[in-house]
Parts: sequence; C-alpha cells; structure tokens
Amino acid sequence: MKAISLLSSGLDSVAALSITARRMDFELALSFDYGQRAAEREIEYSRRVCEHFGIRQKVIKLDWLAEITKTALVNPGVEVPILSEADISASAPAEITDASAKAVWVPNRNGAMLNIAASFAESLGCEYVIAGFNGEEAGTFPDNSLEFVRATDTCFSYSTQNSVRVLAPLIKLSKPEIVRKALDAAAPLEYSWSCYQGGEKPCGTCESCVRRARAFKEVGEEDPLLKRLGL
Repeated sequence: MKAISLLSSGLDSVAALSITARRMDFELALSFDYGQRAAEREIEYSRRVCEHFGIRQKVIKLDWLAEITKTALVNPGVEVPILSEADISASAPAEITDASAKAVWVPNRNGAMLNIAASFAESLGCEYVIAGFNGEEAGTFPDNSLEFVRATDTCFSYSTQNSVRVLAPLIKLSKPEIVRKALDAAAPLEYSWSCYQGGEKPCGTCESCVRRARAFKEVGEEDPLLKRLGL
C-alpha cells in the first residue's frame, strides 16, 4: 500500500510514520511552514526522520495561513501558555487545557494540510495519508478526533478519484501508549520535536512539552531527544 506522511516531527507524527513504515510504501512526507514558532526546528528534524526512513520530503509554505493566524503558535506578540503536569491531570479543571488549546489554535490547519496531502496522494497513486491524530489530544483539539477522520474520509471519497483515506494509527491512544508503541517500533524519537517554541532545546512548559514529559515518565523511559541534547 502506498502512502504519504504528514510529518511535523512531533512525537505523534514520528510515531505514526514509524508504526506504519513496515506495511506502507511511503512516496512522500509533507512538512508545512505556516509561520509557527518552531517551523525551522520542525523542518530540520523532519528531514532527519525522512533520512532515517529513506523517504523524500517536501516542505510547503503556507504564508496565507501565517497571515490570518493571530494566536500564540504563530503570533510572537502573544505568550504561549505555561502549564504544569497538574494542569493536564484528570482532576484539573477542563478550562485550563481548553484555554491552552484556544491560545495555540491555527484556523483549519489540519483540514488545510489534509486536503493538500490528498492532492499529492491522488497524483502519486497513494491510497493513504498517515497522520498522528491521537486520543489524548482529541479531548481539546477536535481536529484530532476519530469523528474528524471519518468526516475527512467522506469528503475525500468525493474530492479524489481514488478515494484517498486518512490512516491515524494513534487515534485511540494516550501519550504514554504512543511512547510505548513508538519505542517498540524503534522510532527515531531523538529527532522528534514537540515543543511549541523553536529554541535550541524544548521549553518544557508549553502543553505539548508537558504532555510529552509526563508520557515518558509514566512509561519509565528517558526521552531520546533530551538524551541526545544532554538534558
């Protein structure tokens, strides 16, 4: 089966690619620059992941998306929310993570990227677009949900001649479960960048960093990225 990977270099997209690499023939990995703070780091790390798997990478700039996004993930004038592990616990008020999600929301980002990926998939004769959507983030990001994937598949059944489908192997998984599966698949997590910021090292305080750190702690494994960076 032939596929295209949506590859941001985040934990989830690297895990999804690694888990499916043995059963999919990847024609291309797409990475996007939409003005996000970590764009340079994400593209660099995605390139390393592509080299690891021998997959061709294409970087697509979405300047228009950068222009219309006013939230913290893109706008340097807005602070990225700082969270603690307690803030993402099951007992924490949902308003905390809801506010964090709204603060980094990018208008129709996943919808736009999937449609672009479907165009490439159809042109290359690929059946699937592989995405890192997962059960944990679906709680605050509806465009990570199973319902979103199913709705997109319905759309693609009309908009592509070969009925391209979205394959999200992590769709029901929590972050610790994703870490376990990624490690079992020998995923190159030393080159996965989850942080909303684009510094030399992860900030450790954005929601994405906190969820990643908690996942590795629960699994009882050292984060390969932090180990490589000597942190």
